[in-house]
Amino acid sequence: MATLTTGADILTDNYRFLQEYVRTHVGIVIEGDKHYLFESRLSPIATQLGLGSVNDLCAILRATKQSDVNRRVVEAMTTNETYFFRDPTHYDAIRNELLPQLKKERLDTKKMRFWSAASSTGQEAYSLAMLLLGQGLNDWNLQILGTDFSSQMVERAQSGTYQQIEVNRGLPASLLVKHFKREGVNWQLSEQVRRMVRFETIDLRKSMRAMGPFDLVFCRNVLIYFDAPTKKQIIEQIHGTLFRGGWLLLGGSETAFGYEQWFEKRAVGNAIVYVAR
Repeated sequence: MATLTTGADILTDNYRFLQEYVRTHVGIVIEGDKHYLFESRLSPIATQLGLGSVNDLCAILRATKQSDVNRRVVEAMTTNETYFFRDPTHYDAIRNELLPQLKKERLDTKKMRFWSAASSTGQEAYSLAMLLLGQGLNDWNLQILGTDFSSQMVERAQSGTYQQIEVNRGLPASLLVKHFKREGVNWQLSEQVRRMVRFETIDLRKSMRAMGPFDLVFCRNVLIYFDAPTKKQIIEQIHGTLFRGGWLLLGGSETAFGYEQWFEKRAVGNAIVYVAR
């Protein structure tokens, strides 16, 4: 018989079930005692379904393959932390080195393509769009793709609507005034910026080579949640979407160490970038 784990409401066998469920469906490895994570992410779903606890939700997951419940659970377990101009040194590197380089190399086509590979609610992709608008590229074909595992996050990103606390995080006041307008208690991003970005859902564990080629890929603060084989697979797939010489930008605690056959690590100002070989 299952027993309660000390200090948590989730039964021991259900906790192990959830660990394996998330690893199988999302590829995210949750190690150690993370009962609080499952409780905080899944309790609202249990409540919405009229269930008494996360244990009851586990019973449904075990007994049925209801697509809606499955989708809500796996989307709830994906991490969606983001904010405007996160890791400013990356945007400085793009502005000061990558864009001048691309302007010279692409004069014939006047086309640049960028990908935000874990775009969450869209701040990363929109930050890049606002940066590009200030670089005198008005007659260029600028394409930004934002993707996320969660359809709910993609829908939010497409709306371009942000709460006060979200525009307070990382967004310069000058850009708030220039590109947003107040709508009730929220802020609405301008249509000009929103038109520059296309959002869609994607599972990074699937083949993505047909999506490229890109000049730059953001894949920040997501690889740390995957096991080593999955991380290697994703990095190899991303390499296949990049032009040779294209940039991969990772989160501050992430590295492409061990994948030197695909990327050269380079310091650009105060930023670390990985250049596709």
